[in-house]
Amino acid sequence: MRGADFVHRFLPGRNPEAPVLLLLHGTGGSEEDLLPLGRTLAPGAALLSPRGRVLENGMPRFFRRLAEGVFDHQDLVRRTHELAGFVRWAAGEYRFDAERIFAAGYSNGANIAASLLLLHPGMLRGAVLLRPMVPFEPEDPPNLSGTGVFIAAGRHDPLIPPGHPKRLAAILREAGAEVELRWYEAGHALDPGEVEEARDWLSGALRRTR
Repeated sequence: MRGADFVHRFLPGRNPEAPVLLLLHGTGGSEEDLLPLGRTLAPGAALLSPRGRVLENGMPRFFRRLAEGVFDHQDLVRRTHELAGFVRWAAGEYRFDAERIFAAGYSNGANIAASLLLLHPGMLRGAVLLRPMVPFEPEDPPNLSGTGVFIAAGRHDPLIPPGHPKRLAAILREAGAEVELRWYEAGHALDPGEVEEARDWLSGALRRTR
């Protein structure tokens, strides 16, 4: 389905008061990729899954990069604002509670979720960031008090320098977010154990919003 210029899927929750999980795929993914992960992370939650609008060698992404690990900052900011506009549109279109949106992003999707936290504080109640990097260094920290963030980093990730998850956690904490950074004996791919821990963390975060 296409809405607000994003190809996407929306799966309603089990009840109108269910939270919404915004699913943001990695490079080369689609709006279908993270639906199984979303069902695992938040059983019963509504799922909103857009497809990135940028193509890199035919592979969808959420924003441009200039090289591996080098982001196009101007495009990142613009695409983050576009994504925020899409989320606001979807809340009206599908009539879900815009005060109870959590994000779950992997790799490129985790990076734009982190950017969304920094540029649109208050839009997300929390986020699960799987293999994120620092999207940018904010000049002025936003107010993220009351926002919970779970960061899953791989000790053997060949794509993400270990300093990035640590610095991202520090940036978010400086902004007032409650951050849980966990390291796993893994590369860039996820393993079942960390998905289970992310699910447990998210379950607790969802209960606190009821």
